[in-house]
Amino acid sequence: MQLGIDWSSLFLYDEHSPLIFTRFFFWGFFLVALAGYAAVYKRPLWRSAWLFAVSLFFYYKTSGLFVGLLAFSIVMDFLIGRASAATDDKLRRRLLLATSVALNLLVLGFFKYAHFVVENINAIAGTSFEPVNYFARWANHAWDAHFVENKVLLPVGISFYTFQCMSYAIDVHRGQLKPVRNLLDFGFYVSFFPQLVAGPIVRASEFIPQIAKPYSLTRHEFGIAVFWILNGLVKKMIVGDYIAVNFIDRVFADPLRFSGFENLMALFGYSLQVYADFSGYTDIAIGVALLMGFRLTMNFNSPYKARNVAEFWKRWHMSLSTWLRDYLYIPMGGNRGGSLFSWIMLGVIGAALILLTGWWWLPVVYLSAIAAAYVLVQYSPNAHNAITTNLNLMITMLIGGLWHGASWMFVIWGGLNGLGLLVYKQWKRISPWEKSVHWAAHAWKVAFTFAFISFTRIWFRSPDLETANEFLHQVTSSFNLHVAGDVLWAFRSVFGVMVIGMVVHWLPESFKQRYREGFASLPLWLMALLSAGVVVFVYQTVTAEMVPFIYFQF
Repeated sequence: MQLGIDWSSLFLYDEHSPLIFTRFFFWGFFLVALAGYAAVYKRPLWRSAWLFAVSLFFYYKTSGLFVGLLAFSIVMDFLIGRASAATDDKLRRRLLLATSVALNLLVLGFFKYAHFVVENINAIAGTSFEPVNYFARWANHAWDAHFVENKVLLPVGISFYTFQCMSYAIDVHRGQLKPVRNLLDFGFYVSFFPQLVAGPIVRASEFIPQIAKPYSLTRHEFGIAVFWILNGLVKKMIVGDYIAVNFIDRVFADPLRFSGFENLMALFGYSLQVYADFSGYTDIAIGVALLMGFRLTMNFNSPYKARNVAEFWKRWHMSLSTWLRDYLYIPMGGNRGGSLFSWIMLGVIGAALILLTGWWWLPVVYLSAIAAAYVLVQYSPNAHNAITTNLNLMITMLIGGLWHGASWMFVIWGGLNGLGLLVYKQWKRISPWEKSVHWAAHAWKVAFTFAFISFTRIWFRSPDLETANEFLHQVTSSFNLHVAGDVLWAFRSVFGVMVIGMVVHWLPESFKQRYREGFASLPLWLMALLSAGVVVFVYQTVTAEMVPFIYFQF
């Protein structure tokens, strides 16, 4: 019998053990990455080459052979960007941009939405088509491999790096950014491992200029970086994972087994979980990147302090919200008017609703509404602005919902948030409390916004409409408030974590800034001691398998 470590397994992909921030293996990988970085950080090209290489390895350990798809996106957009900058022909530049956007959307659409499209075609037409993974088929023919051909797997992080590639192509086309001169720098930008698989979505205009700058990290920034890493681990593993495993997942797995009160508490808990999970990831990503001298954009700004839906979307997943605003909402016309794309999308949405519902009267009503809107747009300037602006906003939110996953549940979630934005736009004009600074009015607006956002997450979290309907049924028809005391006591540790999590979230930003700065100012020996204590405490709370980050599926 041989004893020892199978070193080859460290370099092979294991779908059951992806390389994520909460695994000890990641921190070993990071130490190796830092060691190599220390040898080359003064030479920009070597620095890019090293970080590009370790990022590709990171992605391979996270998503296997899909690293080839990432490489394809990198090479394609690099070459198109160079070709676009090399010509003054406007038509050629537009064609190159169209090629880049089309190829990126084709890759994203095939791998993320193939099953979704085929399932809906089968449901509507009564067919029995199956998606075909042509990449697997080609590989099987070329190398006598044995990849599954009738299933299209979702590459981790494809939504994030595809949006980064598209924003680069668009910015180069607009003349807002000069194309990257060498493939290593561009590959490093797209694949930078801290934010590769779950964001934040990094703009080329914000990140690429940092590549040429010499490495810099002050003593204060080092402390802040360590703080963000620890903060992210606590959010993810102590708050998010604990309340999910011990309460939320059980309720959503079978809502009918639990009372309406338990369902409602699970819903509020899920709002905290998804925030702790996603913002925890980006906290760690920001800290890890900062240790290597790179500054990533903030992705969350205490979103549950928002006083209305519009403010919430300025605080939540800010890199996606601003991306959709700059590359979708504004090009469609924004709040200035509509575009051909707006009306085309209106037709697509209507056709999808009609085909999916099968309601015979819906085409008449929908087409009548479109005709009335079109007449108003043509003959009333005020109506034109209101209709087209609201149309653009709703389309943006629907597409934002679909970005999160290939499911009508995400579209419903996006549509509900869009509807909330439209209602708030009208309500704020007549609300007597809109400009009130009284603490009671402020607390009410924050609580109402949190309740509404949590309500929409019924469809975000539920795997299908049946589960969502069961959830709603329990909350509205079987609330059983008399069991509240027993439930609160039985799950007292879970609710205790939830209360602490929300209290910390609602602390004033000035107070949070003080304890961040206080930690960053500690002597190194004390910082190391506290960090070790936090890490030991965090990993002592792990009672089951590592829970993947929620946004890995997007």
